[in-house]
Formats: sequence, C-alpha cells, structure tokens
Amino acid sequence: MTGRSIALFIAAATAEIGGAYLVWLGVKEHKGILYVLAGALALTAYGLVAALQPSSEFGRVLAAYGGVFIVGSLLWGVAFDGFHPDRSDLAGALICMVGVGVIMFAR
Repeated sequence: MTGRSIALFIAAATAEIGGAYLVWLGVKEHKGILYVLAGALALTAYGLVAALQPSSEFGRVLAAYGGVFIVGSLLWGVAFDGFHPDRSDLAGALICMVGVGVIMFAR
C-alpha cells in the first residue's frame, strides 16, 4: 500500500464522514442550514479526493474505500459521538481492512 493511497483514503474518509456528520447535525440536531451546506461542501471534497487515487479503476477504489469508510465511521463515532464499539464492531472493522488490502494491493 502506498503512502499516497493511504493518505488519500484518510482524507476521503474525513471529508465524507465529516460532511455526513455536519448534515446529520444540521437536520437531526436542528443546527441549521449552514451545517447542511458545510456538509455538502465536505461531501463534494470527498468526491474530488477519491478521484486522486493512483488507480484508474473506479470500482476497485470505491470498493476498497468502503472498508476504510467503515473503520473511519466507527472511529468518528468514538471521537465525536460517544460511541463505544463492541467486539463485533472491532472484528468487522478488521475484516474490512483485510478486504481493503486484498482489493487494492494483493496482485
């Protein structure tokens, strides 16, 4: 796995999860339209960052990113929403990261 790919996956996850969280807060927590708009901008940034991956195979990149998204979502919940993952969450996250490695780099 290249350092660039890892950095792009992390940046994409931060933009997508952060953007979705801002939209969530804007709607569910009644924070207002500015949160929703900021979330929409972050979600747009996610799409741009994902397109910077070195691989030109959209399906492969997005499939692998799905595993990163799952792990990132759990971490985001811990950091910002008081979520406490259980053993099943952790086992699933590990399985996802193995899948990311297989999809992107096991050739």
